[in-house]
Amino acid sequence: MISRLTQAAGAAGGLLVFLAMQAVNAVWLLPAAKDAGRAEERSAALARSMEIIKERSRTNAEVEALDDRGLCVELGGVFENRECR
Repeated sequence: MISRLTQAAGAAGGLLVFLAMQAVNAVWLLPAAKDAGRAEERSAALARSMEIIKERSRTNAEVEALDDRGLCVELGGVFENRECR
């Protein structure tokens, strides 16, 4: 039969191992995971920003290629007598 002292020692040892693992998790593992998540999010945001800039450059090139009449029509106006209305 296991004595109460042995049971108490086992429980204390288990608690000590649990607390040590929690300390390792809080001090070492979680900050590393947060840093990795931040870096991943940062790179995704940068990639999306670059995509938006490229799209905007294409749009600017298309708009710059339009003449006055084409620009007026694209903006929903009516081009009459060399004026957009």
